[in-house]
Amino acid sequence: MGLVLTVYGLKNCDTCRKALKWLESEGIAHRFHDVRADGIGAADVKRFAKAVGWETLLNKASTTWRSLPDSDKHEVTETSAVKLMASHPALIKRPVFDMGSAGIAIGFRDTQKAQLKKAARK
Repeated sequence: MGLVLTVYGLKNCDTCRKALKWLESEGIAHRFHDVRADGIGAADVKRFAKAVGWETLLNKASTTWRSLPDSDKHEVTETSAVKLMASHPALIKRPVFDMGSAGIAIGFRDTQKAQLKKAARK
């Protein structure tokens, strides 16, 4: 059991809290990285975007997105989205699970739970 999963999210996010509680109950080793308090670099955001697609990673339903100036939201490209997410971490869909060589998963539904269990068994 060499995998220690890294969970990227916000400590006050309900979904992140549910995910952390579930990981605990499943006995899956993990560490939590609060993207707001601990920060997140553009390199990590770029890595997540490459793994799942920047459109999937960018949370356009967030209050942070809605509060951005229209000029930032108009014609978003991968490059501009990565920059926005690095400077406004609340724009990143959460939680993001970094499973090392098993990849990246975003969100916390049955599909991601199955991915996490499979990665933890390796």
